[in-house]
Order: sequence, then C-alpha cells, then structure tokens
Amino acid sequence: MPDPLPLSALAHLLFCRRRAALVHVENAWAESVATAEGRVLHHKVDSDPRLERRGDVLVARMLPLRSERLGLFGVADSVEFHRDEAGARLPGVAGRWRPFPVEYKRGKLRREAGYLVQLCAQGMCLEEMLGVDVPAGALFFGTNRRRLAVNLDQDLRAHVQAAAEDLHGLIRSESTPAAEYERAKCAACSMKSLCLPGCSTGGAPVAAYLRRMLECEEDA
Repeated sequence: MPDPLPLSALAHLLFCRRRAALVHVENAWAESVATAEGRVLHHKVDSDPRLERRGDVLVARMLPLRSERLGLFGVADSVEFHRDEAGARLPGVAGRWRPFPVEYKRGKLRREAGYLVQLCAQGMCLEEMLGVDVPAGALFFGTNRRRLAVNLDQDLRAHVQAAAEDLHGLIRSESTPAAEYERAKCAACSMKSLCLPGCSTGGAPVAAYLRRMLECEEDA
C-alpha cells in the first residue's frame, strides 16, 4: 500500500497536473488573493466548535478522514450527520446517523470537476470508515453563500478512483510535467510565478531550471 496522499491534491491534479507536481513533488507553493481568501474561509469553519447539534442534525467540523482503498487522507471542513435508522452509530451519541460531507470553497457557486471529485472522495472515505452508504454531499461557496447539492453517483466515484490512481502515479514518478499554457487558467493560478507556464523547463524540476537560469546570468 503506497503512502497516503492528501485529499486536497485531487483538486490540484484536476486543475493542472503540473500544479499538483509542483506542490506535492517539488514542495513548492505560492499564495494569491484567491488562496488567501480560501484559507480565511476555512479558518472561519475551523474556528467553530468541533461538534454541534441542530435539531436532528449533528455537525462535526475538522473531521479526520482516511481511505486505505484510495490511499488518501485529509480533514473534512464539515460533516452533517442526519438521523437515519440505516445509518452508522457514533461514539457517545444515541441513535444512528447518515453522514453528509460539506466542503467549503471561495468564490461564487459553480461546478468544477476538482471540487466534485474532492467532495466525493470525502464521502468515499466516510463510507470506508463508518461502513454506511454516503449518497450525497454539498459544496458551500463563501462569496454568495450558496450551497450546491451533489449526488455521489457511480460516474463521479469512478472519476475519484481514476484521479487517485493518477495522483499516486504522478507522485511515484517524482517528475514534474511540462507546462501546457492556457491563458485564462494560467493567469488565475497562484503558482504561475513558480510554474513559469510561458517558459519551457524541458520537464526538469522548476528549482533546477531557475538555478540554471541564474547561473547563466552570472556567467554572462
């Protein structure tokens, strides 16, 4: 069994394989307004109590997740547990409960493949951990405070499985794919100053490419 990888890496992978490698192979990261706003939104979620009751719904925050089958781990922003006679038993809580993961995102409501896959992976982790079906979840968008319900169907689950396998293969390769420049996507990416999408690094690690460039300037 390979070492588990973070759930959040799935979103990086589906946005851009090079970005995923920069973060998870080369350990590079760059903050932007977008990522800072996302971090603040998650901090607001994380600062609330870990468990609260809302009528017949329990809300757990910062819930650790893990899947041996997918080789993934992470922390759920929020998991709602709804009363359900066919649900799971929770330690110290009477009754049975059906988990419903909620992932918080910045910006306005939109369906992005990376977000959907990340949410579905959380549901699959919960299924493996608790031994119950998790048929649905939701994405919550901070800008307009809208919630998008998501069915965790078989097509989406297959996408999660394929993405997890691709992610593990990418990390095992210990290589960073060459940049594939897409103007709109690259302009909005927080990693563009490290990725150098307008320059070819020939598949070499970005850090090594930058060192060579500096050495060339010094020799000039």
